[in-house]
Amino acid sequence: MADPISDAPKPGRKLSSLNMVWRAVGRYPGHLAIALAALLTTTATTLSLTYVLRMAIDGKAGIGHAYAFNLLFVLVAVLAIATAIRFYFVSWLGERTVADVRVLVQANLLRLEPGWFEENRPSEIASRLTADTAQIEMAVGTTVSVALRNALTGIGGLGLLFYYDSSLAGLLVVGIPVVVLPIVLLGRRVRATSRSSQDRIADIGAMAVETLSAMKVVQAFSQEQRESDRFALAVDHGFVAAKRRILIRAVMTSLVIGLLFGGLALLLRTMLGAVSVGTISAGTLLAFVTTSVLVAGAFGALTEVYGDLLRAAGAAERLSELLAEQPKIAAPATPVVLPEPARGAIRFDHVEFRYPTRPDVSALHDFSLDIAPGETLAVVGPSGAGKSTLFQLIQRFYDPQAGQITIDGVALPDADPADIRRRIAMVPQETVIFGATARDNVRYGEWGASDDAIWAAAEAANAAEFLRKLPDGLDTFMGEGGARLSGGQRQRLAIARALLRDAPILLLDEATSALDAESERLVQQALERLMDGRTTLVIAHRLATVRAAGRIIVMDDGRIVEEGTHASLNARGGLYARLAALQFSEAA
Repeated sequence: MADPISDAPKPGRKLSSLNMVWRAVGRYPGHLAIALAALLTTTATTLSLTYVLRMAIDGKAGIGHAYAFNLLFVLVAVLAIATAIRFYFVSWLGERTVADVRVLVQANLLRLEPGWFEENRPSEIASRLTADTAQIEMAVGTTVSVALRNALTGIGGLGLLFYYDSSLAGLLVVGIPVVVLPIVLLGRRVRATSRSSQDRIADIGAMAVETLSAMKVVQAFSQEQRESDRFALAVDHGFVAAKRRILIRAVMTSLVIGLLFGGLALLLRTMLGAVSVGTISAGTLLAFVTTSVLVAGAFGALTEVYGDLLRAAGAAERLSELLAEQPKIAAPATPVVLPEPARGAIRFDHVEFRYPTRPDVSALHDFSLDIAPGETLAVVGPSGAGKSTLFQLIQRFYDPQAGQITIDGVALPDADPADIRRRIAMVPQETVIFGATARDNVRYGEWGASDDAIWAAAEAANAAEFLRKLPDGLDTFMGEGGARLSGGQRQRLAIARALLRDAPILLLDEATSALDAESERLVQQALERLMDGRTTLVIAHRLATVRAAGRIIVMDDGRIVEEGTHASLNARGGLYARLAALQFSEAA
């Protein structure tokens, strides 16, 4: 079994992890070119200011003081305009890149099989799509621009310094390795602590989502203080990781700035002596010192942006891990086309299956079953017998470890999973209602359905009456998880969704479990009409549904232990009869 993506960080993380980001940025060459042109303009203008300042003071090359100062104002205007252009296009690239990365990651996640999400928490993944992409947005929209600007300023400034006085500039160059070495050494520590800090932030987000989504349970069991303490502990762990990262970056920044400006102070002392003896002019002194400050500030700022880039690299790596995930359940290179028209024949042939997260427990053991087209089959048994596993395997959410499952004679691994699922309508035991309108929730079964078809499905599922009473009818927002609906209403909405899909195979997992007696009677009538001519598998404990089935199989420990009709199984006095005595006593 593969390790979850949230395992401990791997060694050797570096800026090359940002390659995924650069590829995304490269999709917009026009915006990138404008941003780079504006960046070069601002850098060249900034450095030119020191040169024009030198001319204004020394009055060399026949240029008057007034002309030089007018040129300074022109350069300032150019700098302001170019800075605005750079800011807009760099920020645009940051936002656009993050949007593209989020879409790519989400699209890849939707390809992965449900078993993958059993090993990797969706709440932690959501943190990657928010907190980690925010780091990338900062890198592209701010950090990279700052890094390039300072790198160009530093390199261009050094060139000017050599032009002003090569001997003094040489002294500065000698000191550069002294500054770079701490960046390299401490940068490795920053990289490791940045990933650790981001992992702790993801843990905090995951815990918050988990607790808030279960608020009724938390309060029902009076666990508010415990959850508050648990969250506070996670926040403290995140603070400790962040504090370690901040400390290392503070030491790195302090050391580098101290070395840079300490060397600059020594250099200034030397230059003042040269001015006093007339070796260099006052204008050269001012231009040299100003340029040196720009160079020192540029290299000093690089230490900070290097740390930010390392944090972005850690975030990019976490997102790259999600992009690199490949689905284990996927269409073959040349999928077999399912026969038309669909018949709905299903066959399990000596199937062995264990869930990836429970490899030591057999969910199905040497399981064989033939379901004829149009047959209604009820599946009963105690909890954990393997009933819901049948549905998950039919939809090919998992592949069995041994044996074969076919639909209309085609083995599921040989077909496209999307084609298989288009032939199936499902009403799950745990109803899923999306945070969208009632219309969108019903037409999730068939997105192109008209309002007339939606209302017809709602009528058949006994959902039309309460839908019409909603404030905006089908346009009413259902709230997260269908918060505006009762349990029975959510169940009927899910049944309407399955009715609208009109698929040849129907899977009903406790489809009437949340309905009262009157609603169950009406929905059962609709389900019986829907079952006509369709292959239907029903997991149900309600007597009405079981009696309607043409055949009943009784499962226990992943096997079929009994098979027959309600009357024959009840008369046999086995497991079914015992379950019936417990579960159907009201109808007996």
